Amino acid sequence: MPGTKRRGANVCRNGFSALFITLAVSAGGTAGAQVPPSLAEVSAYDGLHLSAYRGDLAALRQAIAAGRGLETRDGEGRTALLAAAHARQREAMQELAKAGADPRALDNRAYDAITIAAVADDIETMRTALAIGGDPRAITSPYLGTALIAAAHLGHDGVVRELIAAGAPLDHVNNLGWTALIEAVILGNGGPRHVETVRALIAAGARRDLADRDGATPLDHARRRGYAAMVALLQ
Repeated sequence: MPGTKRRGANVCRNGFSALFITLAVSAGGTAGAQVPPSLAEVSAYDGLHLSAYRGDLAALRQAIAAGRGLETRDGEGRTALLAAAHARQREAMQELAKAGADPRALDNRAYDAITIAAVADDIETMRTALAIGGDPRAITSPYLGTALIAAAHLGHDGVVRELIAAGAPLDHVNNLGWTALIEAVILGNGGPRHVETVRALIAAGARRDLADRDGATPLDHARRRGYAAMVALLQ
């Protein structure tokens, strides 16, 4: 559940969900958020990280041949492969994986290359992350969620469909007590992409009866927010 998009303030049945939304807002803006390399970090990169981030394949191959540590981390725990994923350097990701870099590596906030691409709404980089051995079922982020939950929260409907096809777990519950379907409603804006996200999850067989910790289902949340198109899908 990375990023800083809407985490609405609707008051739920006993205030429990509202409290967790507030906590998610706070976490999403600080320790919980996914953090791409800053300009200062990139300026300090060298070797594998720099060539991977720039997509300089010749320099990357030289760094690999020189025996640079493939799992060396920057200050945020990003490997060169994760830095390449942030920069959408897909060929660099492939070169690193071919050399033995871990395609399932997690940074300090427990984000992997698949979730990085899912949050960025970057289908092609996500396909690369899957092709080199990333795990669509992996538990990622400080929320103990999945890339599918992250994409559903943000309304990245194309990414959601790709992850579903790759075998991502439809009904995983994160440590806020939310599934991908719940997040698409409770953290979405009710707009077309979130509606399509809900449609894709339902069509794939996501359980509509799974409730949050207040006992509220996705349908309950959609009704409270007046999301008519989602209500029609969820009934």
